[in-house]
Amino acid sequence: MNTPSIITIPILPFGMVHCHLIIGDEACVLVDTGTPGSEGKIERALAKHGRGFRDVSLIVVTHAHTDHAGSAARLRELTGAPILAHAGDLDYYERRKEMTYCVAHWWGPLFLRSGVPGEAYLPFTPDILLQDNASFDLGRYGIDGVARHTPGHTAGSVSVELGSGDALVGDLVASGVLLGGLIRTGHATRPPFEDDPQAVSVELMSMVDAGAQRFHMGHGGPLPAKEVRRHALSLRNLKPGRKYGMQTVGCACSERKLAEFVD
Repeated sequence: MNTPSIITIPILPFGMVHCHLIIGDEACVLVDTGTPGSEGKIERALAKHGRGFRDVSLIVVTHAHTDHAGSAARLRELTGAPILAHAGDLDYYERRKEMTYCVAHWWGPLFLRSGVPGEAYLPFTPDILLQDNASFDLGRYGIDGVARHTPGHTAGSVSVELGSGDALVGDLVASGVLLGGLIRTGHATRPPFEDDPQAVSVELMSMVDAGAQRFHMGHGGPLPAKEVRRHALSLRNLKPGRKYGMQTVGCACSERKLAEFVD
C-alpha cells in the first residue's frame, strides 16, 4: 500500500475543532465526524480531493464527545460506511447515559456552562465495536494501519496508528491556547476534559516508543513526537479529577457552584 494522505477538515475556525480524512489508493477512512450538522463541510472536503460520500469505506469515532461523534449517524446514512468505535463509550453513543466530564483547565467549567459540550446528537450503535485493549486492522479498508483502544481521555477512546508514522489520536492531546488557538499551536496541552491523565500518558508514550512521528488531533496540531513525549511525561503524576454532568453546570447553575469548579 502507498502512503495515504491525511486531510484536516475544519469544523470550527482557528483549529478549534476538526476531523480527518485518510485517503488511500482505493478508499477513504473518516476519523471523527464533527459536531451535529457537519456533513456538508465533510462533503466539501471530499469533493476538493475528488471524492464523494460513497468513497468513504469506514468511519472511526475516537470517542463520544459531541464534537467528534455529532454527525456519525447521519454520515453513516450518507456514506453507507460502517462506524468503528469502542464499547467503553457505548452508553453515550446510544444516548442511554448522560456524558460526564473531568475538567482539565480552569476555564473548563465556563465551557461546560455554555452548553456546547452537551449538544445532543442522533444516537447510534457502532457496527464494529472494539473491546478492551483491542485493535483492528484497517488493511481491509485499504489503509496501512490499525485502530486501537487508547483509554484515558474517555474510557472508550480510540486512536488510529498508520504505517506512515502518523497517529490520529482524537483528544488524547491538544495544542495551542484554549481550543486549537492562534498562538502556541506547536505546544502540546491537555484538552478541556480528560478522565485519566496517567492513562493518557501511558498511551501517548506507547505510540511514541512504537515509532509514531506525527500526531494529528481534534483541537490544534499536528505535533511532532518529541513534543508529544514532553507532554506525556508531564502527565505522569497527575490524578484524575472529579466528574461532572451537564446538568450540574447548566445555564441555571449558580455563580457559587461555578466558583467551586474553578477552585
